[in-house]
Amino acid sequence: MSTCTTDAPSHPEQADSRLDGRLRRLSEEGVGTGLHWWAEALLVLSFYVVYSWSRNQFGSATAHPTRALDNALLVIDFEKALGLFQELRIQELFLDWTPFIQFWNLFYGTLHFGVTIFTLVWLYNRFPALYPRWRSSFLCTTGLALVGFSLFPLMPPRLLADCGEFGGCLTTYPFVDTVSEAGGLWSFDSGTMQKVSNQFAAMPSLHFAWASWCTLALWPVLRRPSTRALIVAYPVATLFAVIVTGNHYWADALGGIVALGAGVLLGRTLADSWHRWSSRSA
Repeated sequence: MSTCTTDAPSHPEQADSRLDGRLRRLSEEGVGTGLHWWAEALLVLSFYVVYSWSRNQFGSATAHPTRALDNALLVIDFEKALGLFQELRIQELFLDWTPFIQFWNLFYGTLHFGVTIFTLVWLYNRFPALYPRWRSSFLCTTGLALVGFSLFPLMPPRLLADCGEFGGCLTTYPFVDTVSEAGGLWSFDSGTMQKVSNQFAAMPSLHFAWASWCTLALWPVLRRPSTRALIVAYPVATLFAVIVTGNHYWADALGGIVALGAGVLLGRTLADSWHRWSSRSA
């Protein structure tokens, strides 16, 4: 296994020295991916295909819009009780800034995948001793999100203003679907998209969970203050993106943190168990 290199200065701080020692120890123990790059890519891709199929097999055409709306109203009441229901006000502040909204539509639709893929590939290439735990944590977090989508179908804010197509419901929350109004990479308004995509898969917010996962995975191995600042800002920006585009409530982000926490614990346990088993079998 090649020695890991970073963008570190010549005199790392104490925390960075502990990381270097941990990486050396893991390398000496033979901890690594255990799979070739193509096998890792196939594993992650296959998992995501199965996840997407499971998530979308009961799309909005066959889901229960009344239940999704009732759950949305429960979430809003919960946030109101805590003084957190500010999503509509935040969106209204920026709706007239079309280029600004278009930027966040693009951010929402691209970085969710781009940054996550970069994190997986970069850890695999630069920090193979750390990769198995974080890959497993990522997969477990994504899998656990399916539980939330199944148990708690949730109508996102962007569908609250005009949900007649989902059963004639009417609310007093005039959110805007910013992708439909300002433009983006796709629109959820098409009949095909509504049939194949589960538009009620809002709890937990996988966007926020993945962004937070990227921060947890990259923070220990980034040394420069600028790169650390960027990776910390990423989930904050993601949270703003999901709110201003009308795709999530604050509570969805909280659900994403819960899924991430459970995913990290489960993923690390599975990765460590696999390593112990493979070491005994070798």
